[in-house]
Amino acid sequence: MDATATGSGTPFSTLIRVASHEQHTEAETSAFMSDLLGGRLSVAAYARYTEQLWFMYRALEEAAGSLKDDAVAGPFIRPELMRTAELERDLAHLRGADWREGLAPLPATAAYAARIAECARSWPPGYVAHHYTRYLGDLSGGQIIRDRAEKTWGFARKGDGVRFYVFEEIANPAAFKRGYRELLDAVDADDLEKQRIIDECKRAFDFNGAVFRELGAEFPLSA
Repeated sequence: MDATATGSGTPFSTLIRVASHEQHTEAETSAFMSDLLGGRLSVAAYARYTEQLWFMYRALEEAAGSLKDDAVAGPFIRPELMRTAELERDLAHLRGADWREGLAPLPATAAYAARIAECARSWPPGYVAHHYTRYLGDLSGGQIIRDRAEKTWGFARKGDGVRFYVFEEIANPAAFKRGYRELLDAVDADDLEKQRIIDECKRAFDFNGAVFRELGAEFPLSA
């Protein structure tokens, strides 16, 4: 077992953040995300990325109902976080009313969504790892993506095309994130199980990085 999760008295939320820092940085600094944030890609690349998010969040949120009473995962199931409806509104704006036609996940996205569903079915603490890596990222770095998208492709501020990043029911994101981290700190799990959750967080970031690599291959910048 990794020493980071043993008896140090460090809050669990801190252990997760520190342990997954390397994978988190790799995902954030991928070529695709760097090019997207730099305004060097087309709106088609942004739309393709949004499509992949839909598959991820559908997996997260289709499982939410069955987990709401689970001792470990239940406290994290918060309706104000749900993103599927906003993603669908964004996709209708980006792709038109028939946005579902021909929609397919990248192989990495399909694997990512399948792992989320597997954890939801058989290991709720692992589901929490995926929940944490996605939703807290949306509340933080996701706001940078929204700002860039509005400026690069002319979306209305917090309007159609970027609604995924707008949490209308969370008035104070900083306070919400503090509360979320307190839930993590209170997770009823022993050190071994906490280490498994940390490892699943790393795995989630690796899945995310694989999605970015496949998006980067699909939307390479011309030399």
